[in-house]
Amino acid sequence: MRIFKNVWFRKFARRENISDAALCDAVARARAGLIDADLGGGLIKQRVARPGAGRSGGYRTLILFRADRRAVFAFGFAKNDRANLNEEEEAAFKKAAKLVLAFSEARMDAELKTGRLTEVSCDDPNL
Repeated sequence: MRIFKNVWFRKFARRENISDAALCDAVARARAGLIDADLGGGLIKQRVARPGAGRSGGYRTLILFRADRRAVFAFGFAKNDRANLNEEEEAAFKKAAKLVLAFSEARMDAELKTGRLTEVSCDDPNL
């Protein structure tokens, strides 16, 4: 399974000091069926722990997710910064999920080359 983060999320993760290992853990939990919120249309919300703390007070991430195929971290926010997405934001992310999850592997590789996506490296060979 390939895991990516978009440009916005890459900057967010760097600013908040969220490691690739934490992202890999979030995807591993999703693959195991432990999804925090399935918003439909290939969009899930998954909690990620703050460095040195737990998941409950940490970050919420939106992942464009297709089990056993692809996960793209698209957006994140701290729980104490905002409660949730509004309807328009959720609709926009669902539209993005439909588009990105339909990309071929060649198109994903092209997105990597342009820098619009970055691949997340996981130590677990099952991811």
